[in-house]
Amino acid sequence: MLSKNQIKLIKSLGQKKYRQQLSLFTVEGIKGINEFLKSNYELDSLYTTEMIFETNERKIIEISELELQKISALKNPNTALAIFKIPEPGVVSQHGLIVALDEVRDPGNLGTIIRLCDWYGVKQLVCSSKTVDCYNQKVVQATMGSLTRVQINYMDLEPYLKALSIPIYGTYMNGENIYTTQLPKEGIIVLGNEANGISTTIEGYVTQKLAIPRFGDSSSTESLNVANATAIVLSEFRRRVIER
Repeated sequence: MLSKNQIKLIKSLGQKKYRQQLSLFTVEGIKGINEFLKSNYELDSLYTTEMIFETNERKIIEISELELQKISALKNPNTALAIFKIPEPGVVSQHGLIVALDEVRDPGNLGTIIRLCDWYGVKQLVCSSKTVDCYNQKVVQATMGSLTRVQINYMDLEPYLKALSIPIYGTYMNGENIYTTQLPKEGIIVLGNEANGISTTIEGYVTQKLAIPRFGDSSSTESLNVANATAIVLSEFRRRVIER
């Protein structure tokens, strides 16, 4: 039976400050947990209503459906909740295609962008310090396990971009048409905040502005969702590599 302290600790991981203090985060559901168990993430503990996981048995605690509901952040909990340790940040490379996010705040958008990076083979995602925490429960759920395959670093984007010697692309409404612009194999793709786009400070380091042209007649559609824009931009960058 779960103690009050165990429940309190698990629930506290729904807040960023406690995730950072304890270096722990939660993953829910069979598929997501199995993805992390197969990865380099270290398991702290696993709470499950069914003994179906192949891992260190000492870290598995069998609980009831009612107990799972008490610790879950989901309306309909799915079998299990696991706690994993947050790893130390890795070293950011300057090679390959890298995505940088400037204050993306919505957990669903970040989770989808992480999945897109995984799908298109982007191994590194660089986030500004004001971008939503990748270990936020909603982000983790939205990644569907892709968080295990994309290295994510949080930092001050300005000095990072300033030190780079590779091209830096930014997405704008008034940029060059992405479908007719020459695109390289390597570079940084910067995407901005949902409401305000790329900040003025970061814009100063963008070497080329790109735009996804609108084909619809209605001017009331002001812009694309940042996750949708990421999908189109990454697809176009990768398509050019295939054509070469």
